[in-house]
Amino acid sequence: MDLVTELFKGSRLALARAITAVESEYDTASAIMKAIYPKTGRAQILGITGAPGAGKSTLTDKLVKHYLKAGKKIGIIAVDPTSPFSGGAILGDRIRMNDLTLDPNVFIRSMGTRGSLGGLSRKTSDVAKLMDAFGMDLIIIETVGVGQSEVDIVKSADTTLVVLVPGLGDDIQAIKAGILEIGDVFAINKADRDGCDKLNVEIEMMLDLDGRPRTWRPPINRTVASRDEGVDELIESLDAHFAHLVQTGELETRRQARTRDEILGMLEEQIGRFVSRVIVPSESFTKGLKEVEARTNDPYSLVNSLVANIFPKNL
Repeated sequence: MDLVTELFKGSRLALARAITAVESEYDTASAIMKAIYPKTGRAQILGITGAPGAGKSTLTDKLVKHYLKAGKKIGIIAVDPTSPFSGGAILGDRIRMNDLTLDPNVFIRSMGTRGSLGGLSRKTSDVAKLMDAFGMDLIIIETVGVGQSEVDIVKSADTTLVVLVPGLGDDIQAIKAGILEIGDVFAINKADRDGCDKLNVEIEMMLDLDGRPRTWRPPINRTVASRDEGVDELIESLDAHFAHLVQTGELETRRQARTRDEILGMLEEQIGRFVSRVIVPSESFTKGLKEVEARTNDPYSLVNSLVANIFPKNL
């Protein structure tokens, strides 16, 4: 496939077109992903999540600039909320990182959540694979801050950075969302604000109360991204975590779990399409729906009978 060949040669245009094909589910999407898959699995994937207004985009911008100095090629996937009315995305992250777009070692792609409850588009992992095959050393996935479903980023990243900010009730939001459980590294951004010490202590207390066995205690870094303060120390923590994953073998374990979850997700998606295309228009479904509406049957029995007809009895 010419597009894949050009992508492997380093064509940014080919990468952009391949991402568009996959995100828009063109007929060529499956063939593209099959062709690039053997070249994947080499890039480090960093997930950045946190509450809205925490300064994730500004911090991402500073992190990228520091990593560029180290000679890394970086892909950025900025996930923005999709409008329920127009289907369009705000794409504000791309605006805030505008000065990076001209750097030949950076490729930024903004994506809408497309209604995904996890705040992550289903195509995010595919886009990360395309960037990986393109030759990116580091892929950063910065997610929209949508609350409890932010934890879905764990399924896509090797290292998860949770960004909090003092004075916005982030301690409560973090506990409710469960993001304290998924953070590998914490950053208290806008650390020059009042309440930074209080938030730091509360995170430490939550980590102490976490009864799960840990081989890695998440460090808490303080940053003021707008002034580029604390970014070097944060990068040291991020690099230390990735080195820990490699040394302990947890990186392989995480990636195996990610592959399993991805395959299960693809199976569920394919089965869902089959149901929509074949089962829903069928006479048995229509008849059963009318029986349920008339209360002569119940939805549970109907679903069980439909499933029994779809799958072989020996499963």
